[in-house]
Amino acid sequence: MTEAGFDPLIHAPHRLRICAIAHAATHVEFGELQERLGISKSALSKHVAQLVEHGYLREEHLTREGHSRLRLSLTEPGRRAYRGHTAALKEIIEAAE
Repeated sequence: MTEAGFDPLIHAPHRLRICAIAHAATHVEFGELQERLGISKSALSKHVAQLVEHGYLREEHLTREGHSRLRLSLTEPGRRAYRGHTAALKEIIEAAE
């Protein structure tokens, strides 16, 4: 069950897209997110840091083929917050129609 609630942290366009992408997958690499969002590394780092700070995203540092990778995944509280936020957005849209 989701708890409908508009979440200003998630609502920012890049953070909403980060959560949507992470919600659709088990995990996503930082580089893939950067490419899909089309934003700078520093801008993405800022958004990721805010989501991590609030417990919505988890970071995992890996080394693969000699390269350091940062893998991100939504935490369970992050998944609940995302589902609640999208439910709140649907309610807003439906109320206006």
